[in-house]
Amino acid sequence: KPRDLPVEGRVLKGVHFAMEFLHGNTQNLLKQQNHRNGQSDNGFSYPFISAKGKDVIVIGGGDTGTDCVGTSLRHKCRSLTQLEILNRPPDARQPDNPWPEWPKIYTVDYGQEESHAIHGSDPRIYSVTARRFIGDKKGNVNEVEVVQVEWVKDESGRTIPRQIPGTEQIRPAQLVLLAMGFLGPEDTMLASLNIARDPRSNVKAEYGKFATSLPGVFSAGDMRRGQSLIVWAINEGRGAARECDRYLMGETVLP
Repeated sequence: KPRDLPVEGRVLKGVHFAMEFLHGNTQNLLKQQNHRNGQSDNGFSYPFISAKGKDVIVIGGGDTGTDCVGTSLRHKCRSLTQLEILNRPPDARQPDNPWPEWPKIYTVDYGQEESHAIHGSDPRIYSVTARRFIGDKKGNVNEVEVVQVEWVKDESGRTIPRQIPGTEQIRPAQLVLLAMGFLGPEDTMLASLNIARDPRSNVKAEYGKFATSLPGVFSAGDMRRGQSLIVWAINEGRGAARECDRYLMGETVLP
């Protein structure tokens, strides 16, 4: 389930979850390839969302947001802004982030490199969030009101973002892509099967075995481990296929 941004104007046309945009782009490329090869394109369900000639705002600074940045640039968008609610990371490790911990430092991924090559700048703006989406008379998004945030401690000691009054800005946007992470697997099927889940709502299944609490049902990838990279999905998918084969045949020769 993608994390949503329930602010004013969320229902405007042109505001999409990142995966709607990315899936549609991939399926459009596959459809074009199938047509060139004389093959059917049955089964494609995601509509193609074009960023060509548009002012694009990507909300979220992770891997999915980077994919949205790169894809929008290849569509030849007019302008591109990436909003990151977190503060800009430091250029070097801080005392509370020693080796061998993962370095929490400023990095530039392929999407930002492409933006710099095309538009001459990194598209990311830090410590900022979208306050509302503004539309035209036809219900299409055409602007986003953004506001700077500061990170403060609440009464329970948690660090939370607080909007800073007087820092609001209006930015043009005919396409807004929400890439703010995920909240866990979709509930409908899992609830109907009554499969055991962990405290983060992911399916409970041991890595290497991939068997769930329901005999004959296996889980792998993001559904089991949570939001991660496609290389893990490939790795676990192959492992789950091996365990499914073992379950059905009593043995397996799959790697």
